[in-house]
Amino acid sequence: MAKDKARSTSFRIERDSMGEMRVPADALWGAQTQRAVENFRISGRRMPRGFIRALGAIKAAAAEVNAELGLLPKARAAAIRKAALAVATGAHDAQFPIDVFQTGSGTSSNMNANEVIAALASRAGRRVHPNDDVNLGQSSNDVVPTAIRVGAQLAAVEDLLPALRHLRATIDRRARAMRRTAKTGRTHLMDAMPLTFAQEFGAWSSQLRSAEARIGDSLKRLRRLPIGGTAVGTGINADPRFGPRMANALSRATGTVFVAARDRFEGIAAQDDAVEFSGQLNALAVALMKIANDLRWMNSGPLAGLGEIELPALQPGSSIMPGKVNPVIPEAVCMVCAQVMGHHTAVSIAGQSGNFQLNVMLPLIADDLLDSIALLTNAMRALADAAIDGLRVREDRVAGALSRNPILATALNPIIGYERAAHIAKRAYRENRPVFEVALEDSGLRAEDLERLLDPLALTEGGIRSGLSGGG
Repeated sequence: MAKDKARSTSFRIERDSMGEMRVPADALWGAQTQRAVENFRISGRRMPRGFIRALGAIKAAAAEVNAELGLLPKARAAAIRKAALAVATGAHDAQFPIDVFQTGSGTSSNMNANEVIAALASRAGRRVHPNDDVNLGQSSNDVVPTAIRVGAQLAAVEDLLPALRHLRATIDRRARAMRRTAKTGRTHLMDAMPLTFAQEFGAWSSQLRSAEARIGDSLKRLRRLPIGGTAVGTGINADPRFGPRMANALSRATGTVFVAARDRFEGIAAQDDAVEFSGQLNALAVALMKIANDLRWMNSGPLAGLGEIELPALQPGSSIMPGKVNPVIPEAVCMVCAQVMGHHTAVSIAGQSGNFQLNVMLPLIADDLLDSIALLTNAMRALADAAIDGLRVREDRVAGALSRNPILATALNPIIGYERAAHIAKRAYRENRPVFEVALEDSGLRAEDLERLLDPLALTEGGIRSGLSGGG
């Protein structure tokens, strides 16, 4: 306790353009970061790892490019680059204490990075200035929008899309094993014509395929970087070659394609690309909630619900009802989807909060985008591995319900007409008997014809079931 107290009262004096500030003695940051720490005691939530990674990568690339352009001595640039890469890899995350809810441009976080990197680079024995050297050719106004794009792009390519493909592959693999297992279809939550589990799962897979395509399309615009536009987009105090070279350097460093924005004014003043990308995350959340809720319905029971499948039993479901097991993974996924939808609303509001040449809700956009990506990534892997991969179809229950499905009489429409088929369907339901039995009594059709016409698996192939054997 005494040691902790001693550390908390140990300070050094740092200076910035506004004067002196007391900074914790062991902190790598300087006066501007400390001002932000004291000004923004709001949520206790720090900027996310993916954003700090992007800031480090940008500062490392800037040092490299400025050295190439002859604007920064090579030894100083090398020290900055080494320090920035250490920041990018997460070696100094504890040195980024600023709250998400800070100055809307993210200037505090940009200066946090500049100060930490300058302190680390100065350890090599040469004085490195956070503004003049680390921030050379940059402004918070182009760095932070660039970091949003770089961070989101990397998280999407490295984490989100692989998880999405893993979920699709798991669904497709399970579907292939259920190609010949028919079940009752449902519209309006009511019995409808049959389909196979493979067709039902295939629709989920197609939803995810479409989501992947939409995300990929939006990433084409998200990769446009406004770096080099500096304060308002004109590029004041930056070499005209800086922006394009930064895009190339970041592409080399990350293995992901980035390009210089054609209009840097747009990239700084507006965050429409981030809003669009958030919208595609929202659409993915919509698809995942549909899939998760289908699983919950199919798993409902085991006696009084649909009871078509059994999800893996992962934990006790009640503190008072022994033996109860709940669909916990689909429930968790639904909560993730609700949070992502909420994030999209926040990002949409933040996106429209640009005034003239600058958006002033950039930290919120960065935090919510990266949080949505992380949540969806983890949720999709859990859904694949802890729910869909191990689910079991209750084939006897599915077949029993299907045989009594009065909607099977729909297949008789082309032969006996809608009215007679409706009479058979209603009688079968009223008497709780298979449609086949009632149709054999009321339709005038032969048993062999009814077996063919009412074959649930054949009905999953669609088309008109016509033609009778031997005249009938």
